[in-house]
Amino acid sequence: MQDELIVEATDGNWEKIVEKEPLPVVVMFYLTTCPHCKAIEPYFREYAEEFRRSCKFVRIDAEQSPWTAERYGVEGTPTFVFLCGGTFLQGLAGVSHPSVLKSNIEDFIEHGSTCASNITKLKYDISLYE
Repeated sequence: MQDELIVEATDGNWEKIVEKEPLPVVVMFYLTTCPHCKAIEPYFREYAEEFRRSCKFVRIDAEQSPWTAERYGVEGTPTFVFLCGGTFLQGLAGVSHPSVLKSNIEDFIEHGSTCASNITKLKYDISLYE
């Protein structure tokens, strides 16, 4: 699903759509068969409308994009991930009430860029051989 409010991401376009986005990004990892995802989706859409000037809203099918889901430690859906300047700030799994999601989005918009600027990124050397 793609519209003006929510962009559909995949493993292939994740970097362009999410990591290089100047606005803070709220991502919903979902499954098409997940009843909880379907229940929270209208609220996610509502918040995308309400906060569209403050952050970007993205959805990604965890089953169709397993690399990205694994990268962010998604073990179930719905899972929401908050990123600022391409930096992961927080994850929220199994949201049971829309007000919890909204509160986290509001806090993210207010403090996300400050939090991102206070992170020192690790340099990973994943090579096991010299």
